Formats: sequence, C-alpha cells, structure tokens
Amino acid sequence: MKPGVRALGIAESAAGATSVYCGAIVTASGRLDGLAFDSRPVGGLHGTEAVRSLWATLGRADVRYLMLAGVAPAWYDVFDLDAIADHVSVPVLAITFERGGDLTPHLDTQFGGPALVERRRRYHELPAPTAVEIGSDTVYVRSLNLTDRDPAAVCRHFTLAGGRPEPIRVARVAARAHHANRCR
Repeated sequence: MKPGVRALGIAESAAGATSVYCGAIVTASGRLDGLAFDSRPVGGLHGTEAVRSLWATLGRADVRYLMLAGVAPAWYDVFDLDAIADHVSVPVLAITFERGGDLTPHLDTQFGGPALVERRRRYHELPAPTAVEIGSDTVYVRSLNLTDRDPAAVCRHFTLAGGRPEPIRVARVAARAHHANRCR
C-alpha cells in the first residue's frame, strides 16, 4: 500500500448526555490530513447518522477506507454497518480491541420495545469478527466492501505503533479532547 493512501477513522467520546464523534483522515504513513466533529445525544441510535454526517462534512473522494472504533458506541448505539457501507461506497472496517462476548443479554437488560428490536437487528446483522494480530496485540475486525485486500493487511498498513490503527487512534484522542473542552 502506498504511504499516501488515506483512511477516515471515526471514534466517539461520551460523557453525560452527549457523544462527540470525531472523524480523522490519516495517511498510511501517519500524516493527519483532516478532522471533523459531530455531536449526538447519548441513549438513541444516532451513531450511524453521525458517521454519515462526518463522511459528508469531510467530502473527500481520496479516502479509500473507513475505520470505525467499535460497533456499539455510547450506551449500545449499535452501528448499522450495512447502511454506512452503502453510504460511503468504500471498504468499512469496524475494529474492536477486546474479544468481547455476545451483546444480546446486555441489550435485553437495558432496552425494551422498538429500541431493543432495532438494536438486536443491527447487532445480529453485523459480519463476524476476524481476529487480526498487529505486533503483540490482537484486534477484531468486521469488514464490508473489502474485496481488494484482507482486513489484516489494511489494519497493519495503518498501524504505526501498538495495536491501534492510526486513523482510529487520532480520532479517539481528538474526540476526547474536543469533548473535554466542551464540558468545561
């Protein structure tokens, strides 16, 4: 992969009633090339729309991959990965950093009615995770639209140190900083 290939990493930071989502465009060589922020209320199913909004706000045709930090940010706001993949038309990689277990019992405990039904639908439609070793770390990747490369190769190309791909690492740091500054 060429060092100038770009990925948009999206991560979220939540505190209280607000989630801040950050989109960070980062090259495979680690150069930051764009940032955008979006805020949504905690407790609903707003994450998918936040991702689509960040994609549209940045409006970059040169982004080749979308990397999401996790599949269920802030209080089980399960991403609709199919809707995201249809919207962006580039490979989508949802990356988690712990093996985790089945979220269904947690969803059943926290929600009822339509909120539970939609979360369960989204969760059960997620692609199966693939374990990817990056150095001494293991991440778990759910991918869509990824036909030209395997998830391990993409993750490794965008990881400079440790086990967190740089687009997600930068987005996470920026989302936390932005959220902390807004809450002062």
